[in-house]
Amino acid sequence: MKPLTTSLFDLPDHLAAKVDPTLIADDEQQFADIAVNLEQRIAELSDRLAIERRSPGGSGQVAMERDQQIHRLTARLRDLRRYGVDLCLGRMVSADNPDPVYVGRRGLLDSAGRQLLIDWRSPAAEPFFGATHANPMGLASRRRYRWTRGRVTDYWDEVYTSEGGESRAALDDQSAFIASLASNRTTRMRDVLGTIQADQDAIIRAGSRGALVVDGGPGTGKTVVALHRTAYLIYSDPRLDHRRGGVLFVGPHRPYLAYVADVLPSLGARRKCRPARCATWSPRAGPRQSRQTLRWHC
Repeated sequence: MKPLTTSLFDLPDHLAAKVDPTLIADDEQQFADIAVNLEQRIAELSDRLAIERRSPGGSGQVAMERDQQIHRLTARLRDLRRYGVDLCLGRMVSADNPDPVYVGRRGLLDSAGRQLLIDWRSPAAEPFFGATHANPMGLASRRRYRWTRGRVTDYWDEVYTSEGGESRAALDDQSAFIASLASNRTTRMRDVLGTIQADQDAIIRAGSRGALVVDGGPGTGKTVVALHRTAYLIYSDPRLDHRRGGVLFVGPHRPYLAYVADVLPSLGARRKCRPARCATWSPRAGPRQSRQTLRWHC
């Protein structure tokens, strides 16, 4: 991607007040820094991949290690190219530090080691999802972005303290969650990482020992939360590292599995997926026809 030369804020006319420079100047600079960093990282990885591909193949262990390195570099490049600056989900401001902290689908450091984005699955990002007015978790304010084709088409601010910076916040009567319900629906489900609420985040980050049962009616977001929890556990649970462990999804049909395969990588789960078959059981009819499953493996 190219460095930014124009604003990424593309709000409709009736939201023109939200593009006041006093409200978005910090974000504009942060987005520019993210864009430059992504371009540099993509260029560096592309060069490394080209060198690896030109190197002698060798044999035995040497050949295997070269192939593994090529696979890792290819996966990392694909991961970086999947999103642009819209890696950024939003920002939060601590009650004791006025500098905003930006939360992303991935963690991102610049060449000097400055944290441009913290990974949404990290403990440091938990207040971004978990803060409420009853329990602000140390936050003064929070901002969530709505991205459409790589541009910010709206954003929502929430202020938790009287010192939360109302003069630098665009307060309105919509939350990102309510707005997401009113947005255009498609035939394909999508991840809602930018609109995860505190009660959903509590399920996503719950401990991994023992069984966790999530019960709810159709359309209440059970699958979405389950996928976000999977990405979180792959990131945080040492039993699911790259040398052992895995996750097994059982689904009723191919569209469901296609959704799983599409959403998990977008949440940072860099695992291979492969279809498998398994038999389901009905107490009345005995073994039923096999259903598709999706297995995430190391």
